[in-house]
Order: sequence, then structure tokens, then C-alpha cells
Amino acid sequence: MNVFLEGEFAFSLSAELAQREGLHPGMTLPQSGIDGLLRESEAEVCCEAAIRYLSYRPRSESEMKDRLERRGFERETIEAVIGTLKERGLLDDRSFARFWREDRERFSPRGMLLLKSELRRKGVAPETIEEVTSDLNEGEDAYRAARKKAMAIKETDYRLFQGRLGSFLRRRGFSYDVINRTVDRVWGERLLDSPASEE
Repeated sequence: MNVFLEGEFAFSLSAELAQREGLHPGMTLPQSGIDGLLRESEAEVCCEAAIRYLSYRPRSESEMKDRLERRGFERETIEAVIGTLKERGLLDDRSFARFWREDRERFSPRGMLLLKSELRRKGVAPETIEEVTSDLNEGEDAYRAARKKAMAIKETDYRLFQGRLGSFLRRRGFSYDVINRTVDRVWGERLLDSPASEE
């Protein structure tokens, strides 16, 4: 709704806020009342923007804060909205970190170091990262990533195969030991599945 003061357009408010505050034509608004309406309106718009941002995927508190700051909302408004989202269980770094880990494991497995680095960049606290990654099975994650990649590697020479698959796993953040074990495991399976092994 558009609000006019002394016949001139002043600002817009949602119909819900206007109704909640009992606004009607001809009423008198002191400056403190106007300031309060503007603060409430900004908080409402900020909250709607935050919920839209959450609709795509879970977010960390740091991601949300950065996003709302880029949208130009006041710091006090952002803090209040973040507090509300946390109270409602819509913003929770522990839940976000679990989501991030599970999503990576399912679609694009990462090594422990890279996964932790991604979560740090998302602003997740070190103790939360440790808690969420403590039972990570790097060997199985590397194996799942390697099996999929190995299908695209046509080399029949072990050294070439090792170089390509090893480089891929290094980029995914897996450790040297895990890479070596995984490459050997996948190579062994390839040999067992090759036509020559069936003769």
C-alpha cells in the first residue's frame, strides 16, 4: 500500500503491516510512528528476501548475512531477521554443514581437507565443522568419486591411468594415501572386468 503524508507520496508498506498497525485515511502519524513503520517495513522486506534466498537450498548464517548486506539492508535489521530465522529453525549452521556434507557425498565426493575448507569459506565455526566431519569415510568417498571418473578414462597403461585418476582425486581434496589405495582398487577392478581376464 502507498502511504501519502499531507497529500504527497511518502513510502510503501505491505497491506498486512498497514492493517496490523490500523492505518486509515486521515489519521495523524507522529515522526516516531513513521520511523517505526519504516523500520517494520524494512524488516518485513528483509525477512522475505531471506526466505527467498533459503528457498533454493539451506544457507549458513554467514552466507545469509553477506547476502542481506549486499541487498543494502541495515545491520540492525539483518541481525533481527537472522535472530528470527534462527528461532524458527530456518537458519542453523549445524544443519547447514550436515546438508553440505551429505550433498557432497551424494553428488560430488570431496576429501576431508577440501570439505572442511568449503565449510570454512561458508563461515561455519571450526567446532561445528569438526563435529559434522568427524565420522567421514574418506576412503569410500574417494572410491565412489573414482569409479565414476574411471569410466571416462580409456588408458590401458597403469601409469597413465594412475596419473589421470590421481590428479582428479587430488583436485577433490583427497590425501596422498587415500588416492594411492583408491587408484589401486579401481585399477584392480578394471583388470578383473577386462575381456582378457575372462579368457
